[in-house]
Amino acid sequence: MIGERDGEADDGVDAAPDSGPRWSSAVVDRLPDVRDGLTRLERVILWQLAVTGQERGGRMVPTAMLYGRVVEHVDVDEREFLRTLSRLVGKGRPGER
Repeated sequence: MIGERDGEADDGVDAAPDSGPRWSSAVVDRLPDVRDGLTRLERVILWQLAVTGQERGGRMVPTAMLYGRVVEHVDVDEREFLRTLSRLVGKGRPGER
């Protein structure tokens, strides 16, 4: 039958051409967004901080609880999480980036 190859029906949809090398999600998660300069990790930290703060009735969010919620969305180790969190909230040792 026309449009069939080796017993497969032709649905008229061509496969997308190869778009080049794929970047790992670990790299993409650390690239700043052009709109506001936030990385995906920073955005998820701020989002989960807001959500968890609301769930707790405006009370402070324990760091371990926040880390547990962030790691559900972004693959990040504790050291990088703490470094990013301290940069976002403006606390940390002077000169540390």
